[in-house]
Formats: sequence, C-alpha cells, structure tokens
Amino acid sequence: MKHWTEGFDDDDADENLVRPYTITGGRTAPERDDLALITLVTAISEVSAEARRGLRRMQPEHRTIFALCKRPLAVAEVASALNLPVSVTKILIGDLIETGQLRARPPLAFAQAGGFPDIAILEAVRDGLRKL
Repeated sequence: MKHWTEGFDDDDADENLVRPYTITGGRTAPERDDLALITLVTAISEVSAEARRGLRRMQPEHRTIFALCKRPLAVAEVASALNLPVSVTKILIGDLIETGQLRARPPLAFAQAGGFPDIAILEAVRDGLRKL
C-alpha cells in the first residue's frame, strides 16, 4: 500500500497541505453560522487597546483581513483576496468578530427590506425562469 506522501519531493511540497489547518489552530469548521458568502464584514475603526494587542498576537491572515475590511467586503471577496478556502476564511473572520475587531451584517438589499425577500417574489422569479 502506498503512503499518501509518496510522490511528493521536499522541494515540491505544497504548503496548502497543512497550512489552513495550521492557521485556524486545528479548527475545521466555523463556529458561527451567520456568515454566508455574501455577508459583508467591516473593520471596526475604533478598536480598543486590548483588541489591538490581541490582533498582534493573531495569525498574519487575521491582520490581513482586518486591513482588507477597512471598507465593507463580502466573505467570498475576503477569501479570494487571501487565496484561502471560504471555510477557513469564515473561521478567521469569526475570530475577529468575537474579539470585537470586525462587524458582520447582511447585504444592504436584505437589510433595507427588513430581512430576506418575500417568498412570493422568489417563487415568481423561479416560475418566470422556468418559462424561459
């Protein structure tokens, strides 16, 4: 039986084999369930001194997310900018929300409508697409 590492040379080692697991501290799933691909995340501009010290102790990816989110970005955009899987990005974003450095909110269209679109509208769109 062949070991899964056979065929990899040390020079050709792909750091992505271990890296996501390492930067999340071994966590494989986000603790938050409110972070969708289109959830907007924004850095909180007035972070406490304690939160700033906490940011220095975090992974470089945490600091990169904080810097990227000076303007609102979707979770998917953050994952793309970091070139990391969305699940890993959600874990890192959750860490920053928990420490009070980021804020998450649904996209403006949902927030302005007071939540998600009416089911009747969604059904009408679905039916219209089916007729095409």
